[in-house]
Amino acid sequence: MDNDAFWNVIEAARATAASTGEPFDEALVSRLTERPCQEILEYAEHFDEVRDALYRWDVWAAAYLIGGGCSDDSFMDFRAGVIALGRQWYDRVAASPDSLAEHPEVAEAVGVHDEALFYEDVNYAASRAFEQITGDADAFYKAWRDFHSAEPKNTHPADMGVGFDFDDDGEMSRRLPRLAALILGSDP
Repeated sequence: MDNDAFWNVIEAARATAASTGEPFDEALVSRLTERPCQEILEYAEHFDEVRDALYRWDVWAAAYLIGGGCSDDSFMDFRAGVIALGRQWYDRVAASPDSLAEHPEVAEAVGVHDEALFYEDVNYAASRAFEQITGDADAFYKAWRDFHSAEPKNTHPADMGVGFDFDDDGEMSRRLPRLAALILGSDP
């Protein structure tokens, strides 16, 4: 599955969710169940690549500000939530995590720390689709192992950039001025 095909699946699920009121993750699972199992595995591989590309300190800092803290597990959910926003927002966040200050869900979450954009269920859409197709909760993981044993992948961690102290309001304001202004009330 190439990049365009991956984002077409995401955008189609977003359109379905918007028109029906169905939660995005459920619309995504439904879209994936319309595809052959091999394509679901390819989707899952691409999802991991796209999610892993956001494994950076600056993106984690944005998640930390928005969520009022952010563990490693929560950061995985945050990155899935950014993917769920669609290609345009994903590209904006990848270029500048500070751009999330302009997202309406982030503005609504200010002072509430309700984990806006943290979307755990998106991480498991491929396995849930596989389970719906096969009726076997373990089928995806078996197929995933076989899929990856056929094509060894580069397992080197992404370059996260330079780390910094998320609890240092001055540093957060310097690195993410719009988000810090919105959430911490600091001057950009």
